Amino acid sequence: MKASKFMDAQKAFVIKLGEKGTAVAEICRKAGISHATYFDW
Repeated sequence: MKASKFMDAQKAFVIKLGEKGTAVAEICRKAGISHATYFDW
């Protein structure tokens, strides 16, 4: 399996933004990830 280009700390930060109520589209745009990746995390 390919190693992720994102560190665990980066993933945690993205998830916390989502928990705060930030729009998923905005989070994905800022982090440079797809919606599917966001929901996989």
